[in-house]
Amino acid sequence: MSQWKQIQQLEIRLLEHVDYLYDDNFPMDIRQGLASWIESQDWDTAANDECMATVLFTNLLTQLERLCSQEQNFLQRHNLKIINQQLQVKYKANSLLMAKVISTCLREERRILSSACMQEQGPLEKSMQNSVAFERQKNMDNRVVIIRNSVQMMDQAVKYIENMQDDFDFRYKTLQSRDPAERNSDVMKQDVTRLQEMLNRLDFKRKEVLSKMDVVIKEIDDLMTSQLNPELLDWKRRQQIASIGGPLLTGLEQLQNWLTLTAQSLFQIKRQLDKLGELIQKVTYESDPIPLQKPQMDERVKYLIYHLIKSSFVVDKQPCMPTHPQKPLIIKTGVQFTTKVRLLVKLPEVDYQLKVKTTFDKDLPSGRVNRQFFILTNNTKAMDIEDSSNGCLSVEFRHLQLKEKKYINGTKGNEGLLSVTEELHSLSFEAHFTVQGLTIDLETCSLPLVVISNVSQLPGGWASVMWYNLLTDDPRNLAFFGSPARATWSQLSEVLSWQFSTFAGRGLNREQLTMLGEKLLGQQASYGDCQLSWSKFSKENIPGKPFSFWMWLDSILELIKKHLLPVWNDNYIMGFVSKEMERALLKDKDTGTFLLRFSESHLGGITFTWVEHSDNGEAKFNSVEPYTKNRLSALPFADIIRDYKVISDGVVPENPLKFLYPDIPKDEAFSRHYNSHQIRVDPYLSSTLIPISEMRSNASSTLPPCQSPEPPMTPGEFDMLNQNLCFDIETMSSPYSE
Repeated sequence: MSQWKQIQQLEIRLLEHVDYLYDDNFPMDIRQGLASWIESQDWDTAANDECMATVLFTNLLTQLERLCSQEQNFLQRHNLKIINQQLQVKYKANSLLMAKVISTCLREERRILSSACMQEQGPLEKSMQNSVAFERQKNMDNRVVIIRNSVQMMDQAVKYIENMQDDFDFRYKTLQSRDPAERNSDVMKQDVTRLQEMLNRLDFKRKEVLSKMDVVIKEIDDLMTSQLNPELLDWKRRQQIASIGGPLLTGLEQLQNWLTLTAQSLFQIKRQLDKLGELIQKVTYESDPIPLQKPQMDERVKYLIYHLIKSSFVVDKQPCMPTHPQKPLIIKTGVQFTTKVRLLVKLPEVDYQLKVKTTFDKDLPSGRVNRQFFILTNNTKAMDIEDSSNGCLSVEFRHLQLKEKKYINGTKGNEGLLSVTEELHSLSFEAHFTVQGLTIDLETCSLPLVVISNVSQLPGGWASVMWYNLLTDDPRNLAFFGSPARATWSQLSEVLSWQFSTFAGRGLNREQLTMLGEKLLGQQASYGDCQLSWSKFSKENIPGKPFSFWMWLDSILELIKKHLLPVWNDNYIMGFVSKEMERALLKDKDTGTFLLRFSESHLGGITFTWVEHSDNGEAKFNSVEPYTKNRLSALPFADIIRDYKVISDGVVPENPLKFLYPDIPKDEAFSRHYNSHQIRVDPYLSSTLIPISEMRSNASSTLPPCQSPEPPMTPGEFDMLNQNLCFDIETMSSPYSE
């Protein structure tokens, strides 16, 4: 079943999250009409390959034109034409952005499908999607609009005061210009009385508008303190969670709108105060409220503007190597990486003038890390208006590169206890500009980075990135791994499931996570609150094995991604199941029932175990030696299951694999993944590689499991073997393989 068909079968609650993914950047009409074609393309690679993205964009337009020509409904055909035109305008000069948008949507669809398979959401995902957050955002929308309307009304009040003052000024000067002899006349006295009444009204209006300004300024101050700043921190936390495979990061456009409207209100109040300052140059009097209150209000408004703009300078895209888009925050020396910063407050006054400088490990205390690096490429770039983000200022550094500093004495400085992948580094961004007379220093920094010099360090680096961003929201705690916090299993298991939904398309269910919890923590009545150390997760070897838990799990992820993805996404690989559970599941099943699980003794291995029943009904279990990436590179896993044979007693062998657990006929489950193309070179006969295992009747419980030759035999080799070798053996179970 296609991914899009699975999406359409979700419950309403999850479909609402899907609906949020699609807008003018990638309309749902295209996703619906071109579902099969879209899912058959490699958008993840195209998102980092401009040439490939351009080709896919051209092909997308061609597919869209074909869909449009076949559409019978006039209105839908009209809409598709409009979409075609909009896509060309939006992406013709930036096909890479289109590929990134589609890649993100497909990846988030997979995550939503994965969460639907789980019986309940994990605590982190719940916190990202709770209804309280939606209510909070609605309240924010209302407050920002109310403040904006209040400021607009004060504009009218200031204008009214200006008109009233002009009228007063005119009458006052007219009165002054009269003949002194008339000053004691009744008419003159009446005019003076009216003038005093006007001054009293002017004084009242000045006090009134200043009072209203004071209320609005306090309201903005409270808005920033109690809601805007927490929302910004919440977005940064969600960015951390998204960077390690969590829910899609959204809400930045909404934040930008709130911040921009609030900044516009503050700048407008500043202009109103400036206007009041101009008015007292013409008319002032004893106990005039403007010179008494304006200086303090000016300072408060400037303070709020400064901190609002300063806080709106954020890292929109954390540093990431294009070669590993789903593993941000890991940088390899000598390899280009990209990052992007954004100013969420739209300020037309500084268009094209704001330059951002990047610095690596700025102000890093001496002795904090063993290695030091510098940016090899240009580290300064001007911000520009970004059309795709509704006109905000942003800058993307696409060609940054790190180089390690060389030391004259041949040493790297202080040798600490931390490994290379536990050293944390930081990329800082600085900018300086002046707007409406205010000089503002902007500074922000990336989340902590891991710098590696060899791709073999990538798994360890990713473990550090996951552990850090799971357990702390402090972006500057570079000494974190000096004394790393412990994680609860409920926290860690959710993140581990995200790794499978991100890299392999389908997350882990409760049973699979329970098996992993047992592997890490031993038998427990409940795993949720059990705490786990960083060392046990990533550094210590599994008892009796030459590798750590994370190295084992990461190798499985790589195996799925490169060799097992279709079978994994069809939910045919049970994967993580203990020996006891495997036997319990199979023992009462028909002979030939098998299940697929990952090896516990090999890095990146998958095996299958099947059940047979003796004449007396006793269940016997057989497991094949695990298939690793080397063997799966020679023959697809589905073909191995189809063609697998066991040699026994010289009898013409047959495939012992009949039913995929619980009772799915083998061909029904795997036939669509079989490779139907046989190797044929005329005038030779076609050939097929066949995986074969040998079973010995005199095997003891200590013998190895069924083994397949590497690479598998061709039919010709098998016939030669069958004719020339005699096996005096009886079929029996092989020992259990890990």
